[in-house]
Amino acid sequence: MSADVRLPNLVTIIGRGSLSNYEISVDGAIELVGADPLEEATVVSEHAAEGAVETGVMRFRFSGQVRNVHLADWSGVTSPESPRTPDVHVDYGVPVREDSR
Repeated sequence: MSADVRLPNLVTIIGRGSLSNYEISVDGAIELVGADPLEEATVVSEHAAEGAVETGVMRFRFSGQVRNVHLADWSGVTSPESPRTPDVHVDYGVPVREDSR
């Protein structure tokens, strides 16, 4: 089964230059895209992913629906109160790009 069918949705986390923590939970499966979870210090379980981002982009493919997104900056201030927490984009039904596998 292709990733398009198995994990048809995409969540993108975009760092804003300040170290921030993120937690994402879904009611389906979730996988990190295009990076090694050990190198990125990202924990991915069956229905959740958590880690930290400062700059750059983290992408996760998932099935089902997003259930929770929690963001906090380096001092523990959560989104939306902190302007330093990363931007998060959730897109449903996104085909897999060849360069992101």
